[in-house]
Amino acid sequence: MIKRIGVCLLAVCVFMCFSAMAFAGEHGEKKPVKKGILLVAFGSSIPEAQVAYENIEKKVKAAFPDVPVHWAYTSHIIRHKLAKQGQNLDSVEIALAKMMEQGFTHVAVQSLHVIGGEEFHDTLTNVHAFGDMAGGFEQIFVGYPLLGTADDLTKVADAVIKTIPKKRKGNEAVILMGHGTPHPGNAFYQAMMYKFQVKDPNICVGTVEGEPTLGDITDMLVKKGVKKAYLMPFMAVAGDHARNDMAGDEPDSWKNILKKSGISCVPVLKGMAEYDLIADIWVDHLKNVMAHF
Repeated sequence: MIKRIGVCLLAVCVFMCFSAMAFAGEHGEKKPVKKGILLVAFGSSIPEAQVAYENIEKKVKAAFPDVPVHWAYTSHIIRHKLAKQGQNLDSVEIALAKMMEQGFTHVAVQSLHVIGGEEFHDTLTNVHAFGDMAGGFEQIFVGYPLLGTADDLTKVADAVIKTIPKKRKGNEAVILMGHGTPHPGNAFYQAMMYKFQVKDPNICVGTVEGEPTLGDITDMLVKKGVKKAYLMPFMAVAGDHARNDMAGDEPDSWKNILKKSGISCVPVLKGMAEYDLIADIWVDHLKNVMAHF
């Protein structure tokens, strides 16, 4: 499995050579400079999960106290659910249209996704479209998701290891649940798995809808004789996937599937953006974007 993941890591490194930034040139007359930040997340309708986004926003406002911060959710389903609850969250397109109408000239769009998957690339497409509009933004850039460069893989691995519960023993596993995707960006999860395995063979990354699968991880841990695992969401927030697919009471939850294989589980319902060390990596990506203005 390590060999296969190593090959995927090479593919990821090639994939990551493409810049995640897009920008617009100057259009027409110069306007007074008005900088803005747009934080773009997949979104969550779980109230308890919002603490992760609140932590990110607090850090962003501390780093850029004089720059207005706006939000957009890429998930139509989440926006629809929230609208029924009386909370109106904008799509990327609507948020950018509003910022253009409000006279923003320089906009930093910071992705809060974990990998450069479908939602991230859809965001890039929208940014390019707005960047090409005459009379619109003078400059608009997109910041990398959590895993955007080869260096990010190392930084994230080191940061996550520091967030693992202190009572975890070396012969106990840590399983990180990523979302997964059919998009080529899924290779980031495989690369992350490789990074963790090099540092600690009992730390694994699995995905709900991609590879590595829970089956891959379960087989590996059973062969090692592992009897206990800590389950942690490898997602910005501990939302529906973390609370149901990972730690739920249904027979097909990761917790119960592992239990059937003889591995007891301790779920940790805390999103990656709740940990300062990891949230800081997203904020560093935003700082790199803001440095262009």
